[in-house]
Amino acid sequence: MTPSIRVLLADDQAMIRASLRIILEDQPDIVVVAEAGDGDEAIEQARRTHPDVCLVDVQMPRLDGIEVARALAAAPTRVVMVTTFDLDEYVHGALHCGAAGFVLKDAGPALLVEAVRAAHAGDALISPSITLRLLRRLADRGAGIAARAPAQPLTARETEIVRAVARGCSNQEIADDLFIAVSTVKGHVAGVQAKLGVRNRVEIAAWAWESRMMGGR
Repeated sequence: MTPSIRVLLADDQAMIRASLRIILEDQPDIVVVAEAGDGDEAIEQARRTHPDVCLVDVQMPRLDGIEVARALAAAPTRVVMVTTFDLDEYVHGALHCGAAGFVLKDAGPALLVEAVRAAHAGDALISPSITLRLLRRLADRGAGIAARAPAQPLTARETEIVRAVARGCSNQEIADDLFIAVSTVKGHVAGVQAKLGVRNRVEIAAWAWESRMMGGR
């Protein structure tokens, strides 16, 4: 298979970049086209090599990852934050600047690869541990405010999908749990997005928490 997803790695630690490269280039559809050791270099390399996805560490010299995401917000390149830190201020800052994902370095190779593919497909993915805490806080802040109703009622299967997404499950995990194909899960997610008028699975999860679909917090 010819690699179709071109990735730039930005991290100030060479060993981390090497590890990420090994994980990603083990996939037949991903190729690393450039590396950067700081934020300024990341922006320069992104503008020079035009990657599909940039994996960017939050804390880097010269410019941090959030500034990189802000600088590339108008570009076709999608930015995914990869970091050891999961502080809410970083998550909020990254998503506010248009980042297409936020993944912890200890989340595992499978989630990292899925985050790259999700970003390339125009979706967004956040590590489950971050997703749950962040969305619960958002729901608490919005207590008493009614979530918007979907354009059309969700089916029973779509409701199952929404709840699984809100728990931070990946498409593969949802498929395994419901005994359906991953392609079927993707179809349901797309249908839910259309009904809710949202752009990605993170916004689906936020809607689920705002709608009190997840029970007590």
